[in-house]
Amino acid sequence: MTTGRFTPEATRLDDAARAGWLYYVAGNTQDEIARKLGVSRQSAQRLVAMAVSEKLVKVRLDHPIARCMDLALSVQQKYALTQCEVVPSDPEAPDLLTGIAIAAASELERVLKNNERKIISLGTGRSLKATVEQLPRMSCPQHIVVSRLGNMMSDGSASPFNATIQLAERIGAPHYPYPLPVLAHDSDELTTMKSQEAVRNTIALCERADLSLVGIGQMDMTAPLHVDGFVDNAEMQELADAGAVGEITSWVYDAQGRIIDCAFNRRVASAPLPRAEDRPVVAIASGETKLPAIRAALLGGLVNGLITSEATAERLLAR
Repeated sequence: MTTGRFTPEATRLDDAARAGWLYYVAGNTQDEIARKLGVSRQSAQRLVAMAVSEKLVKVRLDHPIARCMDLALSVQQKYALTQCEVVPSDPEAPDLLTGIAIAAASELERVLKNNERKIISLGTGRSLKATVEQLPRMSCPQHIVVSRLGNMMSDGSASPFNATIQLAERIGAPHYPYPLPVLAHDSDELTTMKSQEAVRNTIALCERADLSLVGIGQMDMTAPLHVDGFVDNAEMQELADAGAVGEITSWVYDAQGRIIDCAFNRRVASAPLPRAEDRPVVAIASGETKLPAIRAALLGGLVNGLITSEATAERLLAR
């Protein structure tokens, strides 16, 4: 029986790491890698590809990009943030998510390398999912991963963009999924659901989170809440009439970043948004369609950190 370090999976990762080093650092061809590792050329090719897919290979720019650093400082100062990171934009695809996800994964990795227990709370969405996919595999059993909201879609199926379980598996840490749907039928039902011990425990962990990573959603007909079926056309119009411009973990807010007192928010089952001045609450968001929502979240202090693109940072500073 094989255990621990000598499992087939671990051995395969070791081989992939060797292949990745030989290819990207030592400059070997795939034929040379095959010969040195004693495998076929096709196997060598697969091992190099695995080194990339498992995040064993990282590409870093040694030269700081002054323009992005200047933008990050300007955004941080304008919106009184504790941290801001701006990544370069592709002129032909200014809202590409990959660079932002890599930067967010680096921030997350920095926290995870701490030997003391840290509680990481996560929202949901494409940005969070992409971030976890960019994180290398780590062994972090000392940490806790907790979800800030349920992952149940309107038809009862699991959301494809919930990153909590994926992160926990990637770093080998215990996790606490949020044991409620995104929305309750009414406020009375919500009160009953939140009285459950499991829910109270999860919310308590969210309140003590050492790092919270959240996405930001826009509030129009392309909004995730609408596309995923949580809000119908009529309710979207009601929210628009109430001044809604964005949402974080389903909490809807106005152009000044104030949570709106409305029927929808009284049904939201998500953990309360943390007080951003107390602990790091970092938004991972970019894109022209999200701009009003991002700006409002910054103005209202709903987050105190931002990881975004060069193009979005320029728009945030434009007025």
